[in-house]
Amino acid sequence: MSEFPTPFYRWPYLMRQGWSQLLFAHWPVAPEMLRPYLPPRLELDLFEGQAWLGVVPFTMSNIRPLGLPAVPGFNHLHELNVRTYATLNGVPGVWFLSLDATQLLGVWAARTLFHLPYLHARMRLTQQGNTLQAVAERTHAGTAPAMFAATWTVGAPLPPAQPGSLAHFLTERYYLYTAGPDLQSDIHSPNLWRGQLLHAPWPLREATINSWQSTVVESHGLPTPTGQPVLYAADPLDVWVQTLRRV
Repeated sequence: MSEFPTPFYRWPYLMRQGWSQLLFAHWPVAPEMLRPYLPPRLELDLFEGQAWLGVVPFTMSNIRPLGLPAVPGFNHLHELNVRTYATLNGVPGVWFLSLDATQLLGVWAARTLFHLPYLHARMRLTQQGNTLQAVAERTHAGTAPAMFAATWTVGAPLPPAQPGSLAHFLTERYYLYTAGPDLQSDIHSPNLWRGQLLHAPWPLREATINSWQSTVVESHGLPTPTGQPVLYAADPLDVWVQTLRRV
């Protein structure tokens, strides 16, 4: 796992996590298609006039609350999120449409403490050599069904993403936005929170999709993405998660 530069260890954080087996898959989307999914106070973050919709499967491990050791059985999960990008007062961040995850307690905690739209799902993410496979099925009661099945191959390392590039825009996101405070994230709520993630720059790699079947985007009433996605795989790194602050 990568280590964050020493000065940031002094920054107060809520928990530490390890992220691995991660794939960024993004499609350009017309801004007017995604605008209804954001709270009025947030602006869509655009790259050259285009909004972007991402589907990101990964494994989260070594989950440790502040000052406590990892708890066996509760320190590992697989996640699949659907996301776009937003800004508030010039601060760019991630806006999640959904986050499917395998750990019931983790789903409850994220919905309760972070007001994030986490949903319970059955999911496995396996790796043989440079080829990974993710299979997921949403099981959360009272929500639209969704499935995901994909395999991809990880390729050569890429140069560090440079500010101003599409790779940097899609991957180097250190803030998230959420609305609440109830368990269901409500875009019409007057309350808006911003959280910060601390980690080293993503060590990106080339990626190639071998197979892809998914209804996670469609479960939000959005059309199936068309065209080839922009793909980046990522090597493992450690992430520090701060508490949310109302903005």
